[in-house]
Amino acid sequence: MGARKEKNEQCGTVCLKYLLFIFNFFFWLAGVSVMAVGVWTLVEKSDYISLLSSKTYAASAYILVLAGVIVMVTGVLGCCATFKEQKRLLLGYFVLLLCIFILEILAGILAYIYYQQLNEELRQNLSDTMTRKYKQNSHEHVTNAVDKLQQEFKCCGSNSSSDWADSVWIRSKDAAGRVVPDSCCKTRQDLCGRRDHPSNIYKVEGGCITKLEIFIMDHLKIIGAVGIGIACVQVIGMVFTCCLYQSLTAEPY
Repeated sequence: MGARKEKNEQCGTVCLKYLLFIFNFFFWLAGVSVMAVGVWTLVEKSDYISLLSSKTYAASAYILVLAGVIVMVTGVLGCCATFKEQKRLLLGYFVLLLCIFILEILAGILAYIYYQQLNEELRQNLSDTMTRKYKQNSHEHVTNAVDKLQQEFKCCGSNSSSDWADSVWIRSKDAAGRVVPDSCCKTRQDLCGRRDHPSNIYKVEGGCITKLEIFIMDHLKIIGAVGIGIACVQVIGMVFTCCLYQSLTAEPY
């Protein structure tokens, strides 16, 4: 009877090992995905980050990159701990899972909080950033971001094209008679910003604020969903790890 019970316990341990190994494989793939989302946000959309006064959006992306790297390392450690059946490695693996869990929940919470504050921040800061820093020395990154924003989203000005009337650059001689930047033009050419007729420039209701807000909100949803989604999956991994640890502790040596 005792031998049968011992055999059943060993079978249970083997099953847990393979379940944890399968989990770690998919967990490693999830780590790659998490890191990819974070890197894509920082690399492809870094220009728009410079238009935001708050660093919360960038912080959420950095947290995802960090979490993704740790997930990939943890996935490899989990496989080693599982097949070597070393309880210390399993404990280390569990602690790393817990740290990643906290990081990803934090990224999700930051994304949610910033989601609620985004509209107010954009309306308070985007117009000021565009009119005061556009084409000014030491603010080339803002100039590039604004030009990219207006061309990519087919908009002009923070709320409307008339916002550019308050621009430091438009009021200067450097503007060469432009009333809006050339990036407002439907067909961008040098000095095309001298004419702000709807046939020449983008006239979008709500201006670039509305376009940028929609874009960032969609992105925050992705960051939040990825962070919280992977964190929930990790709970399964932590449960498997605890079960395997208890199983190994209960086995006679």
